[in-house]
Amino acid sequence: MSLTTIFKTITPVLGVVHLLPLPTSPDWGGDLQRVIDRAEQEATALASGGVNGIIVENFFDSPFTKGVVDPAVVSAMSLVIHRMQQLVTVPIGVNVLRNDARSAMAIASCVNAQFIRVNVLTGVMATDQGLIEGCAHDLLRYRRELGSDVKILADVLVKHARPLGSPNLTTAVQETIERGRADGIILSGWATGSPPSLEDLELAKAAAKDSSVLIGSGASWENIGKLIQSADGVIVASSLKRKGDIHQPIDPIRVRQFMESLEAGVSIRESASAYQPVVAT
Repeated sequence: MSLTTIFKTITPVLGVVHLLPLPTSPDWGGDLQRVIDRAEQEATALASGGVNGIIVENFFDSPFTKGVVDPAVVSAMSLVIHRMQQLVTVPIGVNVLRNDARSAMAIASCVNAQFIRVNVLTGVMATDQGLIEGCAHDLLRYRRELGSDVKILADVLVKHARPLGSPNLTTAVQETIERGRADGIILSGWATGSPPSLEDLELAKAAAKDSSVLIGSGASWENIGKLIQSADGVIVASSLKRKGDIHQPIDPIRVRQFMESLEAGVSIRESASAYQPVVAT
């Protein structure tokens, strides 16, 4: 499926709002208003910079559970997203780390968010949280039970993890789409801030066929012009922060700089696709 209907562009840029520590996190500071204020500031900076969508994550709640998060996290994220929706009009998505896709689906369905990100939809991954198993069976049935049309963007061979076994990237992409029924896939490098290789992006694009492939990590204004030649869109976080520091808030200047670099890369891609060499007969 093309994500154009959600993001109104063929090459969406999804900025990420990393929520400050939430209730029950080891670093929870006891002030939810501070979390809301920071999220509102970052959402506004992303939207004014021109991104096409925003993903909200409980990023600073580490160490993460591999299973279900506390109900207080679900409540807090729902409230924060609802507040953000009063300020920005771009589509908003949810990622409940490490892999609580059911809670993400519940939040998105209740606040009318348009999509969720799922780290492990199919397969089994060895992570620092332990072994995480795919949740497609439960998630797809839960979406139907809720009567929801929230879309599922799923990581393939997600970062900060290693597959149990050695699946081929092409096979992993195909199974995530065909058997896991993802609405789009995400391909990352090995860790936060590390981009996928061009070769892997090209393999993923070929395997995904008509489904969208998004870059999931490591994109910056310096490399996005090249990376976007082999992808349909991008999720970006670290490089949009002040000084590129993951702990700092979003920098509106960096957002605009990133968007300009991406647009230049898209123009090159479109020019290359429009060029049809004449073959002598």
